[in-house]
Amino acid sequence: MLKPLKNKRPLLILSSLALLGSISTVALTPKVLEWFETRQQAKIETALEEDINQPSLVLTLAEVPEKQRREQLEAIAASKNLSLERSRARYLLASDLLKEYEGGPALRQLERLEKEYPPMKPYILLKRGRGYELSNETDLAQATWKELIETYPDSLASAKALYKLGNYDPSYWDQGIERFPQHPNIQAVIRQRLKENPKQPQLLLLLAKYAANDPQSNPIRDRLVNQYAAQLTPEDWQIIADGYWIVNDYYKAAIAYQKAPKTPQNYYRIARGQQLQPRGNNRETVIAAYRQLMFGFPEAEETALALKRLAQLSPPQTAITYLDEIIKKFPEQAPDALLEKAKLLDKLNGGAEAAAVRQNLLSEYANSDATAKYRWQMAQQAAEKGDALEAWTWAQPITTNNSDSSIAPKAGFWVGKWAQKLGRIQDSQSAFQHVVARHPQSYYAWRSAVQLGWNVGNFNNIRQMLPQVNKPTSRPLPPAGSPMFKELYRLGEDQDAITLFQAEIGYKPTLTVNEGFTDALLKLVQGKNLQGINQVWFLQKKDDPEQQKEWQELRKTDKYWQTLFPFPFYDPITEWSDRRKLNPLLVTSLMRQESRFEPEIKSPVGATGLMQVMPATGEWVANKISLEDYSLTDPDDNINLGTWYLNYTHSKYSNNSLLAIASYNAGPGNVSKWVRRYQVSDPDLFVEKIPFRETKGYVETVFGNYWNYLRIYNPEISQLLERYNK
Repeated sequence: MLKPLKNKRPLLILSSLALLGSISTVALTPKVLEWFETRQQAKIETALEEDINQPSLVLTLAEVPEKQRREQLEAIAASKNLSLERSRARYLLASDLLKEYEGGPALRQLERLEKEYPPMKPYILLKRGRGYELSNETDLAQATWKELIETYPDSLASAKALYKLGNYDPSYWDQGIERFPQHPNIQAVIRQRLKENPKQPQLLLLLAKYAANDPQSNPIRDRLVNQYAAQLTPEDWQIIADGYWIVNDYYKAAIAYQKAPKTPQNYYRIARGQQLQPRGNNRETVIAAYRQLMFGFPEAEETALALKRLAQLSPPQTAITYLDEIIKKFPEQAPDALLEKAKLLDKLNGGAEAAAVRQNLLSEYANSDATAKYRWQMAQQAAEKGDALEAWTWAQPITTNNSDSSIAPKAGFWVGKWAQKLGRIQDSQSAFQHVVARHPQSYYAWRSAVQLGWNVGNFNNIRQMLPQVNKPTSRPLPPAGSPMFKELYRLGEDQDAITLFQAEIGYKPTLTVNEGFTDALLKLVQGKNLQGINQVWFLQKKDDPEQQKEWQELRKTDKYWQTLFPFPFYDPITEWSDRRKLNPLLVTSLMRQESRFEPEIKSPVGATGLMQVMPATGEWVANKISLEDYSLTDPDDNINLGTWYLNYTHSKYSNNSLLAIASYNAGPGNVSKWVRRYQVSDPDLFVEKIPFRETKGYVETVFGNYWNYLRIYNPEISQLLERYNK
């Protein structure tokens, strides 16, 4: 008969508790506890890597004010279960408490946290040191920061530890300058030292290199050029020139590039920088600079662009020789050169030769953007004459041969409209379906969806619609940066995230697509909406094939479109839209076009704030609604006044949003003239006839914005589009 094992019961209890994920540490030996902690760390690391899209209550609290989220975080942090959620809650609680100078309670949240939250160990040590500092235990604070530096010598968190230690012993700042000049905290030390002793060119160079985008860096570059030019190496001049170029100080960049290493890009920028000089640019000097590139690097890609610039600067006959050089040596640039050559031949009365060049363009470069432009030009001419068949014939190949062209969405839509006019209903439906499927982000996708009968609103009923909006509940995972940075950003630890990412980028004159997008995310959380949105938009301008591929992949994601079409000021927009009985997405779309959500932005003519209200208009509206004390830069006041005026423009035109939006831009008087002059029964033709180029673009952009907000955030429309894109 077997005797029962004495230790059997505790082992069974331990096993059961482990399965429940709730182990009492009192009953565990150190060895078992270490095994369990290692296992839990592995689980958390796996969760961070593989389950990034799993629901997280903590991440939904990232942008909730600290006091409002305290109770929920405390409840999650008090859980007995080791989990990523509990770790995140404890970290956020500690961070919130430190901001309130509550060192002791923060230390309790941070106790042993590095054991269960591995990706954040360096920052946990940083915050623990701060907790000790606030508790007046400065020896423990310094010891903790020294532990961080010794344990993670290469981590950028160590730069901040060195910065903190420097407050007690300035020799640590020397280490920081030597090891981490790219870190913003260390750059603050450098600036202070330069303030105390300006004659330190090596420190100036560090700022010129690692703080190139900082608004304070141009004076730094100026000092290097004016006071230390003789000491600078070609590599130093490259850093200075790149910095000037980054901040659009092109002429100074051109002068600096003359002393930098001789590369095709530098030669091009020497010429282009001088050409962009607003006053006093010497045309012959610019031409000579472009020609120097042409002869020095005849095969370089920059030379193709230089030849194009030379053609623009030269009389027609000389320009044609430069264009011929492009056609001969640079096949990818040849279509645009052919199209430009044909225009010049027209000026020189070479009609037959120009026709031959255009025929060559059509036959040899059918898939090029230049061919699409030419086809569309001919289609428009035919449409002006009322020949729908000829217009359709010219435009239809664009939809298949040039589907990536910027003209393709518009061409596809009008192919459908012209097919309707010709009675070819099936062809028209196919064309509209093609635009929706192939160009879902375009204004013409909305116009096509209207033609297909989708419930997306039309010009005559869009103001009354109240579309369902499903906003993301947590921040997206940035595509660039370290795991530690990504976690800080998603937690809403913005200052730490921004500082860390800036340090991780270091000296990079040009960011990759993913880095640029990540930087744009950070701009949005800082309220720099204009910069952030525009930065995402210009990601498509990358010339490098690998970067183009990276952009194509990024734009397939929801986060790309949600960042390009964000929802700042969502609550006041919905509140005032509801009061004015306006579609909130229409108001958001107009605001995005007017100000890119910048509350204090002012136009050259004085239009101010989120909805760009003119002071006289604001005063007139304020009198109408008895608003005595207001500010056009106050978001709530601006939206109040702007939505009243948008409602007013709607009332002037029987709630026709096309005319109301056009009137918001051009004024009711101009729109009334256009209504009398042009055919309003076909709104698409009316938009084409708007004589003010700015207003025509404004109308298309505002309603294009509306369509994008609808397709991104409205579940019904996004599901419809998914079916079309399969």
